[in-house]
Amino acid sequence: MIQKTIIQISDVSFSYPGKQALFTNISIALKKGCFYIINGPSGGGKSSLLRLINRLEEPTRGQILFNGRPLSSYHPPLLRKQILYIQQTPSVIDGRIRENLLLPFTFKSNKGLAKPDDKMLLTLLKDFRLDGIHLDDHAQNLSVGQLQRLCFIRGLLLSPELILLDEPTSALDDESSRIVESKAEELCLALDKTVLMISHRKFKPEKIVPDLLHVADGRVTENKWNPAS
Repeated sequence: MIQKTIIQISDVSFSYPGKQALFTNISIALKKGCFYIINGPSGGGKSSLLRLINRLEEPTRGQILFNGRPLSSYHPPLLRKQILYIQQTPSVIDGRIRENLLLPFTFKSNKGLAKPDDKMLLTLLKDFRLDGIHLDDHAQNLSVGQLQRLCFIRGLLLSPELILLDEPTSALDDESSRIVESKAEELCLALDKTVLMISHRKFKPEKIVPDLLHVADGRVTENKWNPAS
């Protein structure tokens, strides 16, 4: 079975203003329904690659296609609903858990989406081992690790097609990290989501065989997963 290309990066170069080029003429095709682990040295461009795919940064040359269309042809709110980007530092509003989870449904671009009820929200909290908190609890009282999982749940409520995870377990203990990693595996395996994950810790997949994207020296190279690496 031939897998569909979901992201096509063609001859892309990128640099921050006044800085040396971070990427030079990179080309790579990412397949739908695959799980990619991104590694490489600090400062090598791992997070910048995710930001380019989510169009938080623009290439200085070249083109990136999402489902065969240039990123620039998508209305940004629609694009970022389909391409979920979970950053290392969680971002929440000053409000209750329920308000934070339902925040995307207050945006004009999502007005046609069905709003999840409390039962669904509580089920998702339980899935991420957050069943000890209540929807009326204040988000500012949560730990950084709990907030990271809350942001993950909030993004999943929009049913994204592509999930970009920038060190999502950086603030979590080993048990909580495994919960997040396991959910990411399930999304890929059961729901055919495409997942790109940067991880600061040694990831031991249990359900899928990921591909490896190595980001270094201005290049992005794809390799087969080596469990011993």
